[in-house]
Amino acid sequence: MSPFLFVFRRTKGQPMNEKIFTLPVSEQISPYISQRQLDELGVVVVSHPKVRAAIALQGAHLLAWQPSGDRPVIWLSGNTPFQKGKAVRGGVPICWPWFGPVAQPSHGFARNQPWSLTAHDEDDNGVILTFTLKDNEQTRKLWPHAFTLIARFKLGEECEIELESHGDYQATAALHTYFQIGDIEQVKVTGLGDSYIDKVAGGAPARQTGALTFVGQTDRVYTRPEAFSLIKDPALQRTIEVHHHHMSDVIAWNPGVELSCSMADMTNDGYKTMVCVETGRVGKPLVAAGEQPARLAVTFRSRKNA
Repeated sequence: MSPFLFVFRRTKGQPMNEKIFTLPVSEQISPYISQRQLDELGVVVVSHPKVRAAIALQGAHLLAWQPSGDRPVIWLSGNTPFQKGKAVRGGVPICWPWFGPVAQPSHGFARNQPWSLTAHDEDDNGVILTFTLKDNEQTRKLWPHAFTLIARFKLGEECEIELESHGDYQATAALHTYFQIGDIEQVKVTGLGDSYIDKVAGGAPARQTGALTFVGQTDRVYTRPEAFSLIKDPALQRTIEVHHHHMSDVIAWNPGVELSCSMADMTNDGYKTMVCVETGRVGKPLVAAGEQPARLAVTFRSRKNA
């Protein structure tokens, strides 16, 4: 890594997801879409009157989404390395074809593989980007299945992400969204349901009444969630709606101070300004068969509190 890039990423002031939009343009793909280079990773950047967004080609990984007139909605760690083959801390990692540390790499290989931008479109309302990943020699060593994985992003005043998987297999998955918040101690999340598996307590089943608030490390798989979650953020005076599609579970995660301090790719206080509310298929795997692809999708939007 060159000294310039190291200094660029660590410069104080602007958050990392803001600096992406100041990167030099490598290729102007269309009036609103360009490709740029972030250390070792190619990034597709959207600069549209209604939205700014960025997606890394590695992992088809959403790094930034910000509707016009709003603050950034997606959280991205200022300490994460942007290196080939290394997972990015923040954004929306695509966890597939497994969720968690059940095999290596943890959360699957889709987020560490190079994807291809295979289609794009734009109009007055925003931009649609399509990325594709197919099985290759490396993936077959990790998981012996042929597949085609398609990730579609509809980026405008709201953000829609759809994961479509073709082949013959079962897979667990999650759209592991990191949301930007003002203060984890003030945030409440509703719509999660009353039953969850507490991964901090070794996978013990537990029940919840009312909204989720965060005290220390939190890692929960909610097994009977509602169709959408609300992240109520009084510090930033907004509410983020998270609409889950084709899911069986919703995962809520915040590392808390001790784990945050132990993670090299997160600042010691990084946990204070992020929360993960993830659309998942953990308890009920996705099933792709023949001409019937499996799907997992999420739509989120931000609204100012009255």
